[in-house]
Amino acid sequence: MMRIGLLSDTHGFLDVSIGTYLKECDEIWHAGDFGDEKIIDQLQEWAPLQAVFGNIDSSAVRKRLPETLVLEREGVRLFMRHIIPRPNRYDQVLVQEIKHHQADLVVCGHSHIALVERSAQASVLHLNPGAAGRQGWHTVRTLMRFSLNQGEIQQLELIELGPRLKPSADR
Repeated sequence: MMRIGLLSDTHGFLDVSIGTYLKECDEIWHAGDFGDEKIIDQLQEWAPLQAVFGNIDSSAVRKRLPETLVLEREGVRLFMRHIIPRPNRYDQVLVQEIKHHQADLVVCGHSHIALVERSAQASVLHLNPGAAGRQGWHTVRTLMRFSLNQGEIQQLELIELGPRLKPSADR
């Protein structure tokens, strides 16, 4: 069994409380828009990092991370990219790419909307952890945590980190 912490869209802000949720994880997955290369290094201090770059990321981040990540953990094949449409809006090119990689799980970020939905079209589970950072239009910062065990995704949690904007005393 493997515990995964999943986040996205930090946009240069990494709340220290995130470490509390990720410290028990075997790997951290970040679906892009780090916003600052230092976030990569901070996350790697907590656990091994698997990640892709996002549309706002600098050339320094893009040199360190791929646009698309395909890997297998505990019998689950992952396909990760920062921008992927909602499951009911996958185009045929994306469906074929997911099927080519024999993915079981599609992970993305970008929308700042936490989403867990099955795609019948591509026969995959689609996860978007929402946004863990302060920038964007989301009202609550979120991340996900789950286990991978013998080809199954188990114990999936959506974790709310608090409001997007901290009270003025904390800014």
